[in-house]
Amino acid sequence: MASVTIRQVRKSFGTTPVLHGVDVDIPAGSFTVLVGPSGCGKSTLLRMIAGLEQIDGGEIRIGERVVNDLPPKERDIAMVFQNYALYPHMTVRDNMAFALMLAKLPRAEVDAKVARAAEILALDALLERYPRQLSGGQRQRVAMGRAIVRDPQVFLFDEPLSNLDAKLRVAMRSEIKELHQRLATTSVYVTHDQIEAMTMGDRIVVMRDGRVEQAGRPLALYDQPANQFVAGFIGSPAMNFLPGTLRHAGGAARVELADGTQLDAPLGAGGSDGQPVVYGTRPEHLSLVGSGGIAARVAVLEPTGMDTFVACRHHQGTELCAVFRERHEFAPGTTIHLQPDLQRAHLFDAGTGRRLSIA
Repeated sequence: MASVTIRQVRKSFGTTPVLHGVDVDIPAGSFTVLVGPSGCGKSTLLRMIAGLEQIDGGEIRIGERVVNDLPPKERDIAMVFQNYALYPHMTVRDNMAFALMLAKLPRAEVDAKVARAAEILALDALLERYPRQLSGGQRQRVAMGRAIVRDPQVFLFDEPLSNLDAKLRVAMRSEIKELHQRLATTSVYVTHDQIEAMTMGDRIVVMRDGRVEQAGRPLALYDQPANQFVAGFIGSPAMNFLPGTLRHAGGAARVELADGTQLDAPLGAGGSDGQPVVYGTRPEHLSLVGSGGIAARVAVLEPTGMDTFVACRHHQGTELCAVFRERHEFAPGTTIHLQPDLQRAHLFDAGTGRRLSIA
């Protein structure tokens, strides 16, 4: 396994810049997820690591080697694609062995590598089948098997689960994570699904508009987002955002919302008196109180059995949602009062989106 180091990498398609001097450190042996909305540049960056796209500036290292000008076959990487990219006229065995046969490895060595990968991925009974005879999950395992047999320094995954149904995606998430734990090979995984990012990665890189917004461990990004974009992108349901003004009076800091509601500022929040801010609180960090807090009108109640999801409207239609572990029965139109957890709430600058904290 090897680390991947990306320094000031830039890329444009024609006159349209898509990556603006990206810096990313991917430690050896890590499972790093590149996540962000469509068009943020994550797949382009992955393809540049693979050598499938030329870079316009900067440097990419795999281990100690600068690979900017190396063709894909010389980078010691293996890539798993969204559409599986299996040869339809070849059996599972031949699909997995193809790259090794091209490399002219001895047949016995090829058979041993294929057998090992088939055992790891529970494909032993499918080796003589053709891709058309396999389910979507089985095809994805074959695609991963084709990568495993090459024993690369780095695995690259380009949204490999997006073509699967919801139940199978959950199962395959666990399979890929377990596979990484077993092989301990550096893995770079691209997805637009932040649930995949949170559950699979030991490191997440959040991207937007060709730039890195924040990188770190999943729970660190969840608990301490660098800005409003990361706070809203990481977490499901998404964080609630309420615009207001920061007020300092009598040694206490409060946020005055648009309807005049006064909320104590989150613990550790910074900012100056009169500063326009956005108060952020996650749905699960709101508690039901008899009065005070944030008054919200219930729009939709969604009991899931384990949780109760409540979609509400605040002042002038501002959307607000709460998640309770307890079961509640609220009629639509009912006004409830919600109190944020001050230890877990955040303040963001209304102009820049940057999280405000005491230095």
